[in-house]
Amino acid sequence: MKALSRRLFTLSAAALLAGCANTSDMAGMAERDPLGAFKLGHVVVVADNVQRVQPSRDVSIDEWESAMKSALEQRFSGYPGDQFYHIAVAVLGYSVAVPGVPVVMAPKSVMVIEASIWDDAAGGKINAEPRQFTIFESVDENFVVGSGLTKSKSEQVANLSANAAYQIEQWMRENEGWFERKE
Repeated sequence: MKALSRRLFTLSAAALLAGCANTSDMAGMAERDPLGAFKLGHVVVVADNVQRVQPSRDVSIDEWESAMKSALEQRFSGYPGDQFYHIAVAVLGYSVAVPGVPVVMAPKSVMVIEASIWDDAAGGKINAEPRQFTIFESVDENFVVGSGLTKSKSEQVANLSANAAYQIEQWMRENEGWFERKE
C-alpha cells in the first residue's frame, strides 16, 4: 500500500510540474502578435548580488549576465514596433541542479529575477516596482533523472534564461497598455 501511495504521489507531482512547464520554444516566433509599439532598445542585466542556494553548480556573474542578455535579445529583438523600450533584469538567486541519484534525488534548477521596463521616449520606468519572477527549468523527457545528469551547466543556465525571457514576455503581454503608440 505504501509503495502504491508513493507512486501515486510521484506521478501526481510529475503531472503537476509538467502542467506548470513554460515553453520557451522559439519556434513560431515570426508569427507572434506585435506588442503595441514595442521595439527593443537596450537590455541591461546585472547579477552583482546574486545568491547561490545549495545544492547548486557554481555560475559566475558573467555567465548569468551573458546568458540572460542573449535570451532577452533573442526573444525581443523581432518585435516590429516603432518606439524603443528597454528591459532591465537583476538576477537575484539561483540553484542550478547538480548530478544526483536518479528518481531518489533529482534536483531541479530554479532562479529568481526582478525585471523592469523602461520607456525611452518618457525617459523612465513603466512599472513603479520591479516585478519579481521565480523561474523553473523546462520539464522534458529527463524530468525524473534531473538536468544535473543530463545537461551541462551552460545548457541549464541557457534554459533558465530562455524561460525567464518567456515569463517577462507574458508579463508584458498582460500589461500591453504600456506599449500603446505615443504621438
